[in-house]
Parts: sequence; structure tokens; C-alpha cells
Amino acid sequence: MRKYPILFFSLLLSLLSSCIGDDIIADEVPERLRVNNKIDSLKLGDSFQFEVMFFNNIGQQEERQVDWITSDANIISVNPTGLATAHEMGSATITATVNLPDKAPVVDQFEVVVSDQTTEVESDGIRKGNIKTTSSYLLEGEFEFFEEGGNLRLVFGDDYKASTALPGLYVYLTNNPNTITGAYEIGEVTTFSGTHFYELPLEVGLDTYNYVLYFCKPFRVKVGDGEMDNG
Repeated sequence: MRKYPILFFSLLLSLLSSCIGDDIIADEVPERLRVNNKIDSLKLGDSFQFEVMFFNNIGQQEERQVDWITSDANIISVNPTGLATAHEMGSATITATVNLPDKAPVVDQFEVVVSDQTTEVESDGIRKGNIKTTSSYLLEGEFEFFEEGGNLRLVFGDDYKASTALPGLYVYLTNNPNTITGAYEIGEVTTFSGTHFYELPLEVGLDTYNYVLYFCKPFRVKVGDGEMDNG
């Protein structure tokens, strides 16, 4: 009778070892600042309000003081809240900065041209990535994340493959690929090969998360991830 606990813990260790593989993972990620609504051009005489998102060193969004700078205030001025105004023809570089104690500042920078119309930075509205395993289990495949029909869709292609031996496999959206703390849980994986998709509410946000993450939920162990591009 006494050998059953030993067998149980041996099985548990085996599952954890196969999930973890040889990876040693730190919890921290680089801080990130992003201007969500960049523009290529601003109409002469018009103003435009920039919006930003800042993510801390554990991938959580938080409010921070953002400093705005323009390379030429005679062409485009920008106030402390990120409101830009076009004064004369030409171009200027807009810089958003979050200063951190004892660390390098986090910066997002882009150029805006003053012209006869305001145009947003071109994007096809599709964020793409590639899932890669971080364990001894098979997990791979390309994916796309986009808005369609009033919802968001996370779509995996026909090259998607996942081992059916993975125990309690769940998929998440996150800004920290090392943990599910603060992540958005999409749900349990029920498709292990080929094309499929998950439908999510718009409130999740197309630009809120940067990674798709796979976890053995019962053991809270990472299995794989894929970083999304900016679309």
C-alpha cells in the first residue's frame, strides 16, 4: 500500500520534467511603451491626440507619466498629454518617453509629416506569429490575430500540431510569456492538428497582448509560446 504515494510522485515528476524540458525561465520581461494610433501625416492646422500603453517588467499594463517631445515645435507641437498640432509644412519626429528609476528610459519614436490630410500608419490589421515548443512535447504552427464580424479571432493554420499527450493544455494571451499571472485565458486546447480558431470579444483588444502562450494548467508549467508582430 505504501508504494502508491511513491508511484504518484514519480508520475508527477515525470510529467513536470517532460513539460519543462531543459528551460530555465525568468519571470521578468523588458518594459514596453507603445503609441497605439501612430499617424504618417497630420493636416496643416489640425490637432491629433496620441494614445499610449505602458507595460511594466512583469508584462502588466500600468499608468505612467509619459514625456512628449517634438524635434521641431514650429512644424508640429505636442503638449504634455500627447496632443499634437500641425503649424506649418514639413516633418518632425515625435518621441514618447517613460523614465524609470535606475534603468534606461523606455521610448517610442516616429516621424510625422504635415500635409493636406491626416493619414494613419498603414496596417493590414492582422497580427501574425509562430508557436514554438519550449518543452519536449510537439507544439508548432503559424497563427493570425485579427478583428472580424465584431469579434477578435485567433486563427491557426494547417501547419499547427500539438501533442495529445500534453496534460491539461490551455492557451492564453499575455505580455509576459513566462507566466499566466495577468494573462487572458482563452480556453482549453481541444484541437491538436490543423486549422482552427478561437473567437474573443473585442474588449480583449487587438493590441493589448504580445504573446500567445501555452501552459500545462494543472502543473502551471509553460509548454510553448509565440510572439505577435505589430500588424
